[in-house]
Amino acid sequence: MKRRALILSALALLAALFAAGTIAYFTAEGQAHNVITTGGVDIAVQEWADEDKTQPFQDPTGVMPGTTVTKIAEVKNTGAADAWVRVQVTQSIQRDKELYPNDGLVTLDYNTTDWTQGEDGYFYYNKVLKPGEVTEPIFTNVAFSGTMDNAYQGAQVVVDVAAQAVQTAHNGSTVTDAKGWPNA
Repeated sequence: MKRRALILSALALLAALFAAGTIAYFTAEGQAHNVITTGGVDIAVQEWADEDKTQPFQDPTGVMPGTTVTKIAEVKNTGAADAWVRVQVTQSIQRDKELYPNDGLVTLDYNTTDWTQGEDGYFYYNKVLKPGEVTEPIFTNVAFSGTMDNAYQGAQVVVDVAAQAVQTAHNGSTVTDAKGWPNA
């Protein structure tokens, strides 16, 4: 009888192990860790002092009336996503921290073929700027009128170029349709 109980116990134990093995066979655990990184838009303003674009623009001194200075301003897409680009150009004439009227004495040769000036004063690049690409220049020179008189002697002309970019993906079919521009 002891032997029979032992055999029955052994069979019950085997049946339990088999059942547990079958349950383990039909169950499993797993874990997935997913990281989704959003894209980014990044740009850089480039200014050149020569048409070959080998010399970065440096602030010239001693410029005389009637002179034209080469200053090529463009924007490069340094990010990984296509971008719409806009540029705001401001210019002023100042001497001893006092602002002087420009009155057309300093002019820029704006590129109105590749850029469109909006009602907000920004110039919008008409094409999608792909990663690594550079825009056509917004302007290529700064001209000083020959009618500038001695009142402007020693004055500084400041031409600032500030560029902004937004993604093109799901953001309008043209630069003027784009949304999400940073506040000025």
